[in-house]
Amino acid sequence: MKAVIFTLGCKVNACESASIMQGLRELGYEVSDKLEYADLYVLNTCAVTKEAEKKSRQAIARIKACNKDAKIIVTGCASQNNPDAFLNKDGVYLVTGATNKDKIISLLNCQGKYIDDGKEYYEKYLPYDELKTRSYVKVEDGCNRFCSYCIIPYLRGRARSRSIESVKNELSHVKAKEVVITGIDLSAYNYECNDLADLIDSLKDFDLRIRLGSLEESLISEKLLLATKKLKNFAPHFHLCLQSGSSKVLKDMNRHYNQEEFIKSIETVRSYYPDCAITTDIIVGYPTETEEDFLETIKLCKLVNFADIHCFVFSAREGTRAYKLPKLSSEITDRRLHELLEVKKQCKENFVNRFIGKTFTCLIEEEKDGYFEGYTENYIRCYIKGESLSGMQKVKIIKPFKEGALCEIV
Repeated sequence: MKAVIFTLGCKVNACESASIMQGLRELGYEVSDKLEYADLYVLNTCAVTKEAEKKSRQAIARIKACNKDAKIIVTGCASQNNPDAFLNKDGVYLVTGATNKDKIISLLNCQGKYIDDGKEYYEKYLPYDELKTRSYVKVEDGCNRFCSYCIIPYLRGRARSRSIESVKNELSHVKAKEVVITGIDLSAYNYECNDLADLIDSLKDFDLRIRLGSLEESLISEKLLLATKKLKNFAPHFHLCLQSGSSKVLKDMNRHYNQEEFIKSIETVRSYYPDCAITTDIIVGYPTETEEDFLETIKLCKLVNFADIHCFVFSAREGTRAYKLPKLSSEITDRRLHELLEVKKQCKENFVNRFIGKTFTCLIEEEKDGYFEGYTENYIRCYIKGESLSGMQKVKIIKPFKEGALCEIV
């Protein structure tokens, strides 16, 4: 029997899909994460935006194109939000929700809806390591922030964390060269009074290159940064979620910091890691965002000079506080997105230019269009000409190129 686990959305979804894959392997299934012919399909959905939820529904037709007689299980945030929209589709016999997805393994012969309450952190199957160059290790689920635009806390539930011993056990089985510690709200990690800094400190004996997932500004502290300094191989890349450069809009979003506090956190990080990458997320066109607010965002981006910016347009999600606010026109949001994308492009180029002639360690991930590609510890995407490159390679930055830098092996 063959099973395909097809995943949309975030890295946490990818971690959970990997756990489902391992559970199916233990039952004797041949498994794949590619959309191809199989007897059983598990669709792991996303609902962070309306477009993501739409793509989740459309994926059913893509599955049916692979096997018209497919047996389909749907799980994830989109099915948590609207299970009947999937259960009514041809071939779907079981729909589960956004939490405790490992339990699917015990439900394979069940039909209908099974939506777990998600009150406890549940993990049974360690994600199967397929010798990929990078592994994602999920240490937290859920969110307590309730930002005015975000539906995820309503779908994933309140924050709950995984034990330090469980995390260390998983890392001891990882064969990848790099591990990314991730969660729905990684900053909310707290297990038996141990916070994220305590977790990081406990990983200091591992030889893996360790990178952190998305963080909130409030988590930046001397304690956390000192803990990262103790790691044998820490990747100095901090993804700090900004969302807007306007203090007024941040307040409207129910983000618990202002522009000045965000900048101060960046200054603190750079005092420990002068050559680090600081990347971010920014929402364009929040309903209360004025032109002046948007210009504050542009100004802050140029001031900080992010290494990269994930830019996206506000998506109204029913059930959130921002849903009923009057929306900005698509002409305004499209123009602002285009302007921010131009700033992003310049920021990325500026970041690479800082390091021309300097040497870093690149983890080779793939060969594509004649170049070996991978990321340095400070998140510069490298493009390298060579033969049979793999693993960690010392590289010199030559110049900005494509989505990163043209490099050469040292």
